[in-house]
Amino acid sequence: MIIPWQDIGSDTLNNLIEHFVLREGTDYGETELNMEHKVQYVRKQLESGDAVIVFSELHESVDIKLRRDLN
Repeated sequence: MIIPWQDIGSDTLNNLIEHFVLREGTDYGETELNMEHKVQYVRKQLESGDAVIVFSELHESVDIKLRRDLN
């Protein structure tokens, strides 16, 4: 189930994004970005709709996924 990012409190959303960034080790290109920039990058992806927040009832977990990777 996709959870609209707008329905999540600001602090909770920020914590979710930080957890995602730390866990994923996402590649941001040639230059390494600090945590604040990585969080801003993921937040922009959520705002543009390129990424979504997904709740799994089966695993009782929340994750951030790229929309194109959803099946």
